[in-house]
Amino acid sequence: QVQLVESGGGLVQAGGSLRLSCAASGRTFRIYGLGWFRQAPGKEREFVAAIRWSERSTNYADSVKGRFTIFRDNGKNTVYLQMNSLKPEDTAVYYCATRPGRDYTYDSWGQGTQVTVSS
Repeated sequence: QVQLVESGGGLVQAGGSLRLSCAASGRTFRIYGLGWFRQAPGKEREFVAAIRWSERSTNYADSVKGRFTIFRDNGKNTVYLQMNSLKPEDTAVYYCATRPGRDYTYDSWGQGTQVTVSS
């Protein structure tokens, strides 16, 4: 199993920036990809961004393209989500999750970190 711990959430004004971290431990050799998701109150969880663990290729939700960047620290089992030009609609609990293969679902999840963007 893979254990994930998110950090870096907080309160920021619109237009500001935050960097979230997701530290992976345990059976990290089985990680194929890591994704960030978010869930706002009263809404369903939605995909934000993902990175292939080895190749580091990335993809993003349209709502965050050009504003968010996902990257992995070389030599560390940590993935970051750099969030710039934040908007009030980015307010949500952010979760990271991993999956063991392209055709597999995300099966390891962190506890989440709250991001609040004030207008």
